[in-house]
Amino acid sequence: MSTPSPIKRRKTKKIYVGDVAVGGDAPISVQSMTNTDTCDVDATVAQIERCVDAGADMMRVSTPTMDTVEAFAKIRKRVKVPLIADVHFDYKIALAVAKAGADCLRINPGNIGNDKKVREVVACARDYNIPIRIGVNAGSLEKEIQRKYKEPTGAAMVESAMRHIDILDRLDFDQYKVSVKASNVFLTLDAYRLLSQQIDNPLHLGVTEAGVYRTGTVKSAIALGGLLLDGIGDTIRISLAAEPEDEIKIGFDILKSLGIRANGINFIACPSCSRQEFDVIRVMNELEVRLEDVRIPMDVSVIGCKVNGPGEAKESDIGVVGASPNSLVYLEGQKSHLIDTTTLVDNIEKMVRERVAKAEKKAANEILRVDGSK
Repeated sequence: MSTPSPIKRRKTKKIYVGDVAVGGDAPISVQSMTNTDTCDVDATVAQIERCVDAGADMMRVSTPTMDTVEAFAKIRKRVKVPLIADVHFDYKIALAVAKAGADCLRINPGNIGNDKKVREVVACARDYNIPIRIGVNAGSLEKEIQRKYKEPTGAAMVESAMRHIDILDRLDFDQYKVSVKASNVFLTLDAYRLLSQQIDNPLHLGVTEAGVYRTGTVKSAIALGGLLLDGIGDTIRISLAAEPEDEIKIGFDILKSLGIRANGINFIACPSCSRQEFDVIRVMNELEVRLEDVRIPMDVSVIGCKVNGPGEAKESDIGVVGASPNSLVYLEGQKSHLIDTTTLVDNIEKMVRERVAKAEKKAANEILRVDGSK
């Protein structure tokens, strides 16, 4: 029962990372990066699969050596999600990993050597039909740009990005996306806003080195939220000192909060107070864990008393208004039935699972109908 987002997205060129569209009218994609040893193929595959279970649209894997390229090829064969190869400086690695099945190269053209090397990498990307992601970080700007601006600024980051972009433009290669990341919220906002005025290629949003789980999430939500509200951004990564699957979850939570993209349950819960008829905090914590696997979008409100409960419940797919001994359930905004307040978690999970099963059955029938009409 969520209302459509009023955000008007900036028009950008559409490119493809594997089978995932980025830019244009494509959904804003969510990605992360593995932190396992790439050469530990089993561990890396397992981590990628956990991220996919959390909703990841694509994953980035570091390939700093030729040994990691060999491992990347094995990983590529074992996962279905598009993989971005993270390459720095060595053009030979970029060539090798493109041939090993990379769906995108994260490499800055200006950092891989002379024109001949750059031309080889771009030609290879063209041959294998894979895009390039230009990634500028405030902490690693070119020395001459550092001297010119004295300190990292939005303009400095954009100048760095445009240097790399100009190289690709001269080679008539337009299949690229760009990031201009900083660990500072205001610097991040400034850089992306400036860059969005100069190019129409997709932008990869992120606050680099955002920090640990809690503070990094806050910084990322503020910076990315501000940009997304401006209609800026085509794919996002939340860079946390945390597990990659947590980055995926936070990324979707940010998109969900702005009404941009749904991925599972949007919980509406009261902060709890002395009016509560049950332990709201305990119930919500249990529900979040139990229903973490749900990907069907729905609004579920769980309110501890009848003061705000009915109003929220009427706007939710499933709404529970706390009372003792029985709480009132609303379905699709209408009063439905009473449930035992002492077994709220079990009852709410049951209602959610039933709704998921119904949605999945409807989707399966729609697929059969479409296939049958061909």
